[in-house]
Amino acid sequence: MTLVARPDDAPLQSVMVATDFSDASQKPLRRALAIARHYKAKFYLAHVVSSLGFKLAGPGAATEAANAVRRETRQWEDGLVRSGALAGLDHEVIVREGEVWEELKEILTQEKIDMLVVGTHGRRALGKLVLGSVAEQIFRHADCLVLTVGPGSSPDSPVETGRGLGPILFATDFKEGSLHALRYAISYANHFGTKLVLLHVLPAVPMSDGAQRPAAESARDAQEQARADRLRRLEALASQHTKLIVPPEFLVEFGSPSETILQVANRFDADAIVMGLRHTTHIGAASHLPWAVAYQVVCAASCPVLTVRN
Repeated sequence: MTLVARPDDAPLQSVMVATDFSDASQKPLRRALAIARHYKAKFYLAHVVSSLGFKLAGPGAATEAANAVRRETRQWEDGLVRSGALAGLDHEVIVREGEVWEELKEILTQEKIDMLVVGTHGRRALGKLVLGSVAEQIFRHADCLVLTVGPGSSPDSPVETGRGLGPILFATDFKEGSLHALRYAISYANHFGTKLVLLHVLPAVPMSDGAQRPAAESARDAQEQARADRLRRLEALASQHTKLIVPPEFLVEFGSPSETILQVANRFDADAIVMGLRHTTHIGAASHLPWAVAYQVVCAASCPVLTVRN
């Protein structure tokens, strides 16, 4: 059963941040708090004490570690209460011990979480999200919306500060997983009254320096024809959904998908990137591909990235 909220249900009912209490957790925490307050959603702060490493030391070691984390969590919660960050906000703090992803998955299911917020350390290698290698499982298995917030993201959410939200960049390859995410991109663009930029990236066609002029012109003509075709497809996609309040912009670029998405996001000073992830029965293998575009974008983006799995 999917837990992803329908785009028509724009007000999120629940927002959870998964934290490891590191400095990198501060930005996702503030972002999650701002979103929960904006939507009047219940806020969850979750931490899982990994059982990995304690098995050989015996159950007492894991229990002692969990108790220490609970004390630290209470200190965090007290600090948030004193700062006013939780004022008027329905919230719950959850500490579990065990296999990290299994415990998080259980929380997501039990509490019917609509959005999970996690942070990244900003490294390109896989498994460098705040939660470690479990982040790959979050990406590929979580049925809810997943918002990743990297160190390059603004420390203050526009939702929190009240400033106008910048453009939302939706990157699509026209496949099913990507198209499923479009509904969310449109919904949130309309909710915040901001521009939606729809982007498709085509592979660059290398041209030899020694190419004859007719051949080079033919290649350029083919590129322009491909660009025009994809632009029509982007426009058709947008027209099939709810009308956008702010006129959208359509882009077709040539190059590496991940690098181009990041470049366009920087060019437009986007406040968020929205991407779809494809469901696959071979989910474990797919999540370890080092060239996976979503991971490369998430690890290097200078704004939060919202991923939606179909």
